[in-house]
Amino acid sequence: MGGTDARQMSLVGFMQAGNTSVYAGSWRHPATEHGFLDQRYYQKLGRTLEEGCFDMMFFDDRLAMPGIYGGSVAEAVRTGARPVKLDLSLVLGVLAGATRHIGLGATYSTTYYSPFHVARTFATLDHLSGGRAAWNVVTSVNDSEAQNYGFEEALGHDERYDRADEFLEATTGLWDTWDDDALVLDREQGLFADPDSVRELGHDGDWFKVRGPLTVPRGPQGRPVLLQAGSSGRGRDFASRWAEVIFTGDPGIEVARSHYQDQKERIAEIGRDPGSVRILPMAYAVVAETHAQAQDREQLLLNDLVDPMASLTLLSELMNYDFSGLALDDPITDELIESVSGIRGLVQNLRKHIGGDTVTLADLAGHRATLLQGPRFVGTGPEVADQMEEWFDTGACDGFVLAATHCPGAYEDVVRMVVPELQRRGVFRDRYTGHTLRENLGLERPKSTLF
Repeated sequence: MGGTDARQMSLVGFMQAGNTSVYAGSWRHPATEHGFLDQRYYQKLGRTLEEGCFDMMFFDDRLAMPGIYGGSVAEAVRTGARPVKLDLSLVLGVLAGATRHIGLGATYSTTYYSPFHVARTFATLDHLSGGRAAWNVVTSVNDSEAQNYGFEEALGHDERYDRADEFLEATTGLWDTWDDDALVLDREQGLFADPDSVRELGHDGDWFKVRGPLTVPRGPQGRPVLLQAGSSGRGRDFASRWAEVIFTGDPGIEVARSHYQDQKERIAEIGRDPGSVRILPMAYAVVAETHAQAQDREQLLLNDLVDPMASLTLLSELMNYDFSGLALDDPITDELIESVSGIRGLVQNLRKHIGGDTVTLADLAGHRATLLQGPRFVGTGPEVADQMEEWFDTGACDGFVLAATHCPGAYEDVVRMVVPELQRRGVFRDRYTGHTLRENLGLERPKSTLF
């Protein structure tokens, strides 16, 4: 497999600024470091991934403790099901100073934040990191988040995306309110910036009114890189319009190939170049010196570390549906999926991957709610590289968002055993060649839409 052609795999580290990775049992792993409240923990992660030439690391976020299951946060707190979530702007500020090349991304909600706040935060990060900022665009899905921001319940699925579309229009507009050459800094003439090159936005829409201009000059990348992870039909349309990196949750290669083809076709239909958008499924890499050791590590993940209540707690959060009222043998029906306002596409993909006539709540409980959001590549470094290349070479992806089974050891194993093998095969970089995240991803620097 592999070769020396120009197509290169993208690798992104999937982070949580809290007590666990996306894998709910990671805090219990014997090799996990419990430094999630210490800046040195995040600095170490950033330097590890940068050593491995990863394109980017980005942080997931939710704006509440998981509290849908049983109407309480008790199980999230008891089982460690992501009750801790730090402020990402500060975490990325720490990482900007500790790294030089790797892209730095954060999840910010279009449901409860404002366009001006988000535009300023990421424009600032882009400057202070030297052009490495990325925004993972999300719509907030559950009632617990709504109740932390003064509302009783979350917006409906389509309303969230209506708001998100306008949010992006306003935010990208704000990034363009400064021309690239607006700053003059002429001490003798007393001219700080050209007034004709800084303009108000004047956005007046159904959801937002934003005067502008932004208080931060246009960044090194023009605009931060945009990530998006919608998997429902509406989510895929939104990603087709806005995203430059699309993060997917495809548990098996056939599901991934179908998703990849559908998403690329949607991108082409609206007049964008499908080749300019990277589609990256989440994956785990369970790697060891021998195949038997890797299998032993996988069994630890499957059997020993995840409390089933943690999985049900997180599933309720993702779906914005209280599963405490269902029996474990109750089916996950089309009607149930359509009735909830949460992340529908993820559960639809899981159901398709599990197969069979009926998928029950028990099928999604246990380890499944966290370990079936993406494939597990298990084996030695060359074996894991083989599995990753099969996906990459057969129309399933443009690379991967790698989640950690434990931190930082899972990433250290990938950097030590898998990355050198991918580099040897010519499908992954052995050094950073660009100065900005856009350059390292092969993305064009966008022109201002306000010129």
